[in-house]
Amino acid sequence: MLERTDKRNGRQKSPAKRFLSILGLCMFGFYFVLGLIIIFWKDFPLSLDKTYRILFGLLLIVYSFLRFARLWQNQTIERRR
Repeated sequence: MLERTDKRNGRQKSPAKRFLSILGLCMFGFYFVLGLIIIFWKDFPLSLDKTYRILFGLLLIVYSFLRFARLWQNQTIERRR
């Protein structure tokens, strides 16, 4: 079985931290794709004006990138330890 270890100090990443990293990436992808769907789906089930639909989609995309930036920051901090 392949194990992930930190090359500098030989510590293995815990399964809980690995799970949270994967979950964070999945949530980033979910919010990003949801934002794109809301923007480009012509017959969106909710009755929103086109302007509000685009703004809501952009808000979700920006939120997804904020989540990704926080995940990236946590990963770099974890690597430094």
